[in-house]
Amino acid sequence: MEVSIVHSFFLIFAGAAVIATVALYTRQPLIIAYIALGALLGPYALSLINEPKLMDEMSHIGIIFLLFLLGLDMQPSHLLNMLKKASWVALLSSIAFAGVGYSIALAFGYSQIESSIIGIAMMFSSTIVCIKLLPTTVLHHKHTGELVVGLLLLQDIIAIAVLLVLYSIAGTQESSASQILIPIIGLPSLIALAFLFVKYVLLKLIAKFDRFHEFIFLVSIGWCLSMAVAAEYLGLSAEMGAFIGGVALATSPISQYIATHLKPLRDFFLVLFFFTIGASFNLELLGLVIVPAIILAVTSMLLKPVVFRYLLKGLKEDASTSWEVGFRLGQVSEFSLLIAYLSASIGLIGIEASHVIQATAILSFALSTYVVILNYPNPIAISDKLRRD
Repeated sequence: MEVSIVHSFFLIFAGAAVIATVALYTRQPLIIAYIALGALLGPYALSLINEPKLMDEMSHIGIIFLLFLLGLDMQPSHLLNMLKKASWVALLSSIAFAGVGYSIALAFGYSQIESSIIGIAMMFSSTIVCIKLLPTTVLHHKHTGELVVGLLLLQDIIAIAVLLVLYSIAGTQESSASQILIPIIGLPSLIALAFLFVKYVLLKLIAKFDRFHEFIFLVSIGWCLSMAVAAEYLGLSAEMGAFIGGVALATSPISQYIATHLKPLRDFFLVLFFFTIGASFNLELLGLVIVPAIILAVTSMLLKPVVFRYLLKGLKEDASTSWEVGFRLGQVSEFSLLIAYLSASIGLIGIEASHVIQATAILSFALSTYVVILNYPNPIAISDKLRRD
């Protein structure tokens, strides 16, 4: 039976309200509750919602807003300094995580190519989970937050390079050259355009009509989505475009006003994102993939803090900060899910290997969320002592 979009939204948000209430009473993370709801209502369980692709496209907007709001909290000079400092940490850690993931997958009998893709998927940490669990007003302006964000951005650049290679394999030989060249030219062009437009057009418009709050709200959304679309045209990710748009506005006093008023919109779409992760997972394959997925997820949570602790020591970071950064970055990324979907669609890996990556991502989201909310300051902590926003 085909379900209308209104009916789908009713099931998602009414269900999310119920399951969030249960989660809060039982002191469970809301992120895990939303994923569980998606698995329950999705096409592989009760099948009450059978359009996960539509939900996935809508939930993508939540990621774009999340990165835009993150950019609003980052001063360009601090960010540039952190990216320069942490680049070799991101590169070496990614190689280490890929090697371990490859070895584990190979031990479970997956082919060389499948093991390589699984290893690559282990390289990245989740921007969504990490930023969702960073206190907006406490850590983004502090050293720990800058380190986390800097490493995430560098990982995102590596992930985009991996996706470009996969897209070039899927496409023709002629298109692959342009797919690699366009982003190299596009990134500096987009950054320059963003800062010039903000300085000479956007801030002047906001200053002229700052009494009209609705105007500021609309202009902010328009700017965020315009940068996302421009980035996609230039061969970059929409998330990166939104982040650049946010950073370009970060030096203005209006940035914090915008950040505060866009948070409810971001959270609306992020509920869809976590719901879609659960709804897209084929529960019939769970028995085949659960053991390697558990080992990969646990290894990720144990290995990443140790590797980051060791590498950040080279940047003269203290032990406490290094461990915290490592645990906050302990999960697998939403980019890993995209790599799994794309690799399976072009025949590089089988459905089982794809679901190993998906299950690893979901389990690592859960493990990482529990570790962070129980030990470090975050907006959704169970303990009042750790709850920060």
